[in-house]
Amino acid sequence: FTINLKLIIGIRYHWKEFAALCDHLKQLNDLSFVQERIALWHEQNNRYNSDLKEFRQQAADLLEKLGKEHNKLRSDMEGAGARVDRVEREMDYTETKNPPKPCVKAADKMVEQDVVVRERKKEEFFELSVCVNIVSSLKAMKILKRLGSPKGVWTKDARSAKVYVFNGTSDNMLYEFNSVRELSASSGVSKGRQITVPITWNGTGHAVYDGFFNSVESSELQVIKYDLKNGSVADSAVFPMDDRSPVYQLNPETLVDMVADEDGLWALYPAGDTINLAKMDIDSLDIELMWDTACPRNNAEAAFIVCGTVYVVYNTKPPSRSRVQCVFDVNDMVSSGEAPLVYFPRRYGAHSSLKYNPEERLLYAWDDGYQILYKLALKKKLWAIMPPPEE
Repeated sequence: FTINLKLIIGIRYHWKEFAALCDHLKQLNDLSFVQERIALWHEQNNRYNSDLKEFRQQAADLLEKLGKEHNKLRSDMEGAGARVDRVEREMDYTETKNPPKPCVKAADKMVEQDVVVRERKKEEFFELSVCVNIVSSLKAMKILKRLGSPKGVWTKDARSAKVYVFNGTSDNMLYEFNSVRELSASSGVSKGRQITVPITWNGTGHAVYDGFFNSVESSELQVIKYDLKNGSVADSAVFPMDDRSPVYQLNPETLVDMVADEDGLWALYPAGDTINLAKMDIDSLDIELMWDTACPRNNAEAAFIVCGTVYVVYNTKPPSRSRVQCVFDVNDMVSSGEAPLVYFPRRYGAHSSLKYNPEERLLYAWDDGYQILYKLALKKKLWAIMPPPEE
């Protein structure tokens, strides 16, 4: 019995050692598997690194090729832009030197033949305007500076040297400068005298005339006349307009455009698909007369008035060269053939406002934040040179 017990104990001991050896061999097998996985991972990692290196090289080659093509394209575009600018300058020069000739009747050609024509009293023709000039061309252009928002108004009171800036298309503040020189030397609109008005003006249809700020309050369609010197509302009147569409399609913020010229204050406003004109009393803001100009609102960007003649400026979207495409004379003294074909030099974008100063014969234009001056060349209207024959 003692021998059998020792044998059993020995077997149990060796069995434990055998089990431990089996566990050790199993662990060795697991380690071998891990090593195989590590080796496979290293192999895959090397392959990925190789592929990544090859991709980087291909990407670098492609970027280098694209860079060269981009530089070539930019060079071609710069060359094309220079050629377009040269063509536009040549067109401007040609238009200046060769303005469109008026379309006159055979009887009117006596003027060109120096035939003496019977004179008639001016009162018969100048019922609405004593001014007889018409725009013939753009004489010169000056870019003053870039100041403020892409859209806005800058204008000069024809009765003084003061310049007024309306930055943006909606605010209750404007800025006054003592002269164009002072505005040109300023670093921003805040350098001017800040004036707060009791209404929120919208759009770019404002006019400053004889020390008064004139604008149409859009919510109630009221014409406001504000005394800039005394800081008070001098007068107001309801503007009789039913259509709340913008007067110019390309400047949708402006419902009514207040305009000043040699004959006083005017208002351009929408009526269906066309633009209407109203002559306003400068003191009472009463409407004296109204006209349908038949000038379409579609693609119109701005307008100005010289001697009672409306010049509507058109453009495209996106902007291209602005041009006078519709002319309306309140005295019916401008024939269709006499109407000027005026193109504006293409510069930055589109005009958000064009304000005429009759004393200087200058247009104060706001183009994509740039303040531009256009010098107008004027000539006498044909009927002012030779009135129509008596009936």
